[in-house]
Amino acid sequence: MKITFRELQQEDFLEIKKIYDWYIAHSTATFHTEPVTITELKEFIYTGHPLYIAALIYADDEIAGYLYMTPYKKRQAYNRTAEVTLYLKPEMSGKGIGRKAMNYLEERAVVNGLKNLLGIITGDNTASISLFEKCGYTRCACFKNVGEKFGKILDVVAYQKEL
Repeated sequence: MKITFRELQQEDFLEIKKIYDWYIAHSTATFHTEPVTITELKEFIYTGHPLYIAALIYADDEIAGYLYMTPYKKRQAYNRTAEVTLYLKPEMSGKGIGRKAMNYLEERAVVNGLKNLLGIITGDNTASISLFEKCGYTRCACFKNVGEKFGKILDVVAYQKEL
């Protein structure tokens, strides 16, 4: 399977919304509980930013998901650090796409001068935790019982990789 990436364009947000809305409705991977608007997505997924990237992920010329880097916190002293996120269409999980996507994020982060990448993950999201660990991220924090979705009280774990 050939995996490629294309920088996100404004017209791609409808496709991203479809993927993200599936995760909102069916998983604890996000703590949103209601569908989001495209305007809301643009608040945390940037296009054309000099430091933080966003891209569609393609598997054999079919959209498989998307990824992005965003500021860890919107304060200048954190400009050496980014939070990384990726979402795959459910049918694309388990095919090795996630690892290639993480490598792509890391390569772009190095080019952009970032020094630290963080993954903020729901504590019961074992697939994402496994992916981050396989990619060399280290668990650095656990926030106990901070979220609730689908009647479950959820932890959030943080993973870090220094580049």
